[in-house]
Amino acid sequence: MKHIIISTIVLLATLSINAQQNDAKWTGTWATAVEWTGPGDMPKESLSNRSLREIVHVSIGGTTLRMQLSNIHSKEPVEIKSVFIANPTDSSDIDVKSAKYLTFNGKKSVTIAAGEAIFSDALNFNLTPLQRLSITINYGNTTPVNASSHRGSRTTSYIIKGEAKPKTKFVDAEKLDHWYNISCIDVVAEKPCIAIIGNSITDGRGSTTNLQNRWTDFLAEAKEGNEGILNLGIGGNAVVFGGISEPAIKRFKRDVLEQTGVTTVVIFEGVNDIGGQRPNHQAIVKSLIDAYTTMINEAKEAGKRVYMATITPFGKSFYANHFAEAARLTLNDWIRENKELDGVIDFDELMRDPANPSQLQEKYSDDWLHCSPAGYEAMGIYAATILK
Repeated sequence: MKHIIISTIVLLATLSINAQQNDAKWTGTWATAVEWTGPGDMPKESLSNRSLREIVHVSIGGTTLRMQLSNIHSKEPVEIKSVFIANPTDSSDIDVKSAKYLTFNGKKSVTIAAGEAIFSDALNFNLTPLQRLSITINYGNTTPVNASSHRGSRTTSYIIKGEAKPKTKFVDAEKLDHWYNISCIDVVAEKPCIAIIGNSITDGRGSTTNLQNRWTDFLAEAKEGNEGILNLGIGGNAVVFGGISEPAIKRFKRDVLEQTGVTTVVIFEGVNDIGGQRPNHQAIVKSLIDAYTTMINEAKEAGKRVYMATITPFGKSFYANHFAEAARLTLNDWIRENKELDGVIDFDELMRDPANPSQLQEKYSDDWLHCSPAGYEAMGIYAATILK
């Protein structure tokens, strides 16, 4: 009888929290663009009957949160025994006292059908601005052959056999720099929220694994944790066709406009379309302008402010040629002159070498295409001055 009473109290408390938050303003504090996962990015063994610990870097804080788990790109259901969050300490370790289990319609376990995503119930948790958060997922027997994931996590995830509890140590864990199944975290907060669609430069190629030094991280820090910053970049992504994962024009509504509480959209993508399609750059320019115009119109119709960032130089990289550079300059002129935008983040002007404008400044890049942490810091601080 005692256990029944306790369980009833817990359930009623969960229902009370959810009822209180039905009319509350949810705002995104963290998100990632979920992708289909090929064999090379899956764990050595399946996720079945294993425990996964992942680390994310949030932007705004709050005392009530919810998390979305996604299975949208998988063809089989994913069975989850439980999920708990905690404050991380070092590597895979957590502050055990801070650990709290998420629930889904009042239950710890949930099975997400193929092609679906699900939000957890509201959870009381003291999430501080700009903190790292540990997420532990305990999987059941059934998991997809190809998980829904994000390949470019730039943080290490840890996988062990069996079901982890808050006191479980992740000893001899398999380590992978990917996220699986997590897609966004919302908090109850009256804060602005910026959603950024991009490619590897936004995803953080060239940043330092586990140090959270993408340009969007520096932007969140420059905003002092007072605005939600959602990084929807995918490495190798293109806007119209080619590239890796779904092109931006196809994923824009889901990955950007359907994020919770978004007030501002930033479009910073196009270099892979230009560099990846060598012939006929005039046609590429037209297709990109058409796609940009569609995304701008969709965001405006949804009531969002819209900013675009100019395409950064790629001279001396494997994308460099005269026609590609001409396409980049044409598109940047179109972006700067576009009257439909609420503003322009001129990363080209910021990052280019004054003596060689087709190239990045050497101090900001290690490969002439992506940025180094120093470059990302400059970008994040600069973007904060434009996104007001």
